[in-house]
Amino acid sequence: MNRPAPFSSRDLGLVTLVCLAWGCNFLTSAAALRELPPLMFTALRMLVLGLALLPWMRRPPRTQWPLLIAVVMCNVVLHFGLSFWSLKLAGDLASPAIVMQSYVPMAVLLAWWLRGERFAWRTGLAILVSFAGVLVLGFDPIVLDNPQSLLLMLASALALAVGTVLMRALSGIDAFAMQAWSAWIGLAPLLAWSALAEPGAWSTLANASWIAWGGVAWAALVASLLGHSLFFKLVQKHPVAQIAPYLLMAPIVAVVLGIVVWGDRPGPRLWLGGAMVLGGVLAIALRTLAKQRVVSPEPTEI
Repeated sequence: MNRPAPFSSRDLGLVTLVCLAWGCNFLTSAAALRELPPLMFTALRMLVLGLALLPWMRRPPRTQWPLLIAVVMCNVVLHFGLSFWSLKLAGDLASPAIVMQSYVPMAVLLAWWLRGERFAWRTGLAILVSFAGVLVLGFDPIVLDNPQSLLLMLASALALAVGTVLMRALSGIDAFAMQAWSAWIGLAPLLAWSALAEPGAWSTLANASWIAWGGVAWAALVASLLGHSLFFKLVQKHPVAQIAPYLLMAPIVAVVLGIVVWGDRPGPRLWLGGAMVLGGVLAIALRTLAKQRVVSPEPTEI
């Protein structure tokens, strides 16, 4: 029986960089979304990312194309499109950053339903706590002022959960190629969706400031390219479940930036609901890690 390798100070530094990249993305994207429509912003992010990753595009196995397209539609088009739409409508950074984490209990439930993966009653209790936290958070005044933002982020989290479960069956494609193909496959549907839902989106580009373009660059090059590359480096060494608890620093970074920079003033319901959501996600991650320590033949197998 092999136990996962302990986190070194270097690993902790890398996961901290990942969380800073992802947490700050809420702030930089929210600033950019003041000037750009959310679907056009998402398409621009994919365009910049796709161009940056052109040298790493390797053709996936022919049998993987249908599944790859399904994953991209869930993880890129629906998840990113809806999450940035939610962020644009939200009156704060804290609630979208926290509600997005509900994809973790959703993914556990979907894996149980679609793949027959079982979980213990303690994990079930953590799932209930997380979803109850979303309900509590939803009654915070700042969230009640923008209920559509909460619903869009829940839909975004569900899309990510479905994509996460589907992605487990992908094979023969590495992390860089996955990001590159995700960007190029997702670009056309995002542009088409933007054309239907955001009339005049192209005209906003002419007047976009450096803040808007900086937000696009951060989302593509820092949050996606750097953040996901470092994350892939970590999962080559550690099980995902071992890394997951540290990734909760990302929404915490977003909440702190929301208060310090964005001017958020979270109420008691948001604090309580947020603690329940993140606490439930943490419990699920720790339970998964405990299970892997018992059954995993190799620490590096995900």
